[in-house]
Amino acid sequence: MRAQVLQARRKVTPEAQEREAAALAAHLAGIAAPGRTVCAYVPIGSEPGSLAMLDELLARGARVLLPVARHDGAGVPTPLRWGEYRPGRLVDAQFGLREPAAPWLTADAVAEADVVLVPALAVDRCGVRLGRGAGFYDRSLGRADTAALLVAVVRDEEVVDRVPGEAHDVRMTHALTPGCGLVALRESQ
Repeated sequence: MRAQVLQARRKVTPEAQEREAAALAAHLAGIAAPGRTVCAYVPIGSEPGSLAMLDELLARGARVLLPVARHDGAGVPTPLRWGEYRPGRLVDAQFGLREPAAPWLTADAVAEADVVLVPALAVDRCGVRLGRGAGFYDRSLGRADTAALLVAVVRDEEVVDRVPGEAHDVRMTHALTPGCGLVALRESQ
């Protein structure tokens, strides 16, 4: 399934990606508000979103935290740390990522978030998210406040009927798509 989604994303033109990113940014009115904390991400490659989306969150008065991905000494992904987003101050990081420069907050900073925007390859209608498989978010989202919105950011056709899941998967409460905006996902069956 990962390979299929990635192959489909590679076929999306840069113009279509820009239109979708603009649509995603336009849907943030219901998510971002002054005083709210939003954990977000810097998209890479064909991931939905843009830096403009992060700037829109800031413009709406939200505090924006971005993930910092690292491995422990044995090469196992650790829970994400977080850094404040400051436009123009991102640095190159591992895995082709862009992230905030140090100092960083601890992994528990995700508990301060009202909304967590999560990159995904697909999400099903019960909230099971298909990520890239490293497990950074699965190790991190359990620390989020139980009232926080956990939002998989995907293209419209990446909200599907079923994604294979595992017991450790943290379910998303919502999906954010360019065409549909914020979509509530059902509780697990």
